[in-house]
Amino acid sequence: MALDLNPIRAQFPALSRPYIFLDNPGGTQIAKASLERIRGYLENHNANHGGVFRTSQESDAVVDASRQAAAEFLNASRPEEIVFGPNMTSLTFNISRSLGRVLKPGDTLVVTRLDHDANISPWLLMAEDRGLKVRWVNFHKDTGLLDMDDMAAALNEKPALVAVGYSSNALGTINPIREITALAHAAGALIYVDAVQYAPHGPIDVQDLGVDFLVCSPYKFFGPHMGVLYGRYDLLESLPAYRVRPAPAHAPGKFETGTGNFEHMAGLLGTLEYLEWLGNAYGEEHAELYASRFKGRALALKQAMSASRAYEYELSAALLDILTHTPGVHLYGPADPQRLEQRVPTFSFTVDGWSPEAVAAAFAQRSINLWNGNFYALAVTTHLGLEDRGGLVRVGAAHYNTLDEIGRFGEVLAELAAQRPQ
Repeated sequence: MALDLNPIRAQFPALSRPYIFLDNPGGTQIAKASLERIRGYLENHNANHGGVFRTSQESDAVVDASRQAAAEFLNASRPEEIVFGPNMTSLTFNISRSLGRVLKPGDTLVVTRLDHDANISPWLLMAEDRGLKVRWVNFHKDTGLLDMDDMAAALNEKPALVAVGYSSNALGTINPIREITALAHAAGALIYVDAVQYAPHGPIDVQDLGVDFLVCSPYKFFGPHMGVLYGRYDLLESLPAYRVRPAPAHAPGKFETGTGNFEHMAGLLGTLEYLEWLGNAYGEEHAELYASRFKGRALALKQAMSASRAYEYELSAALLDILTHTPGVHLYGPADPQRLEQRVPTFSFTVDGWSPEAVAAAFAQRSINLWNGNFYALAVTTHLGLEDRGGLVRVGAAHYNTLDEIGRFGEVLAELAAQRPQ
């Protein structure tokens, strides 16, 4: 069943504004159900955690419901495997500090040059603090794909941990996480997966992947600014947490430092309710993939992300066609139209004669939002030799974008590529 974009777009108030939102890799627009949950929480349940009075108990119930929904979104085995935080970066720094207390000087950490710096710098800093070794894994400049031979060589060094992204926020590359996880575990390593860029574009099943940790950001999949971490419960329980003494001693509370952003946790619940609606409305043809393992909301969430993924192949194909056939435009990342399963609809490029900032500004003048720079994927732009040249221009679609919007992007790109900036 194809997506009917009219009722879908009606779920996003921002889409009524006269802009084309192709800045989605940096943050999607928020679903109306999420906004309603945030407002409803603040109006009706606003209280701190753990009180005996009614609004506190109501607040705790909302947080519990959100945690359960997030567990179903990622297919965690229990809600206690879900840790909430202000953002992915803070959660990763928090977990890296805890892991640093159990690793030994001389242990090796693996990071990749394809990752966002939030899945690199926390490990580099922890390695510096604890006297650990860092092994970098490269990606192929011509294809944007992770160098799996280099990954295999890194794993031969028996690292303690592998930090890798599910999908590149700069190039759109999807990494073979199930394969990498199996290889990492065979080498005796834990694996920490940054799924921030993948989460808006496809179903995630942490149990099927076998990962030890996986982190994502609801504001990248139609929700509020916050972070969500999955961790295997035995690991979360065994790791020493940096916490104040009165804080909970068990997961997930021992990792949720300070007072939580409860209204945004409520907003996450609303986001997942929107995705549940999407899956029930448009994901029925994908049910057979999941019906033997999932029921109710969990099934609807998998159907939603599968339906989104199927539609986004059309958007990716249209973007890829534009970026590979517009003279003067240079695409970085996977470019094979027959292998769209290797990427999400996030594309980065440069235009001859234009700086990335000037390209983004020219699009902004035409009410098309997109990004320029390194997108905190500093290792990517450095490896490509583009960091000192202003980085890249990045365009990214989500399931609420239309092919007409992609066509308009192509028209403006052709116009810019045919001229020099003023």
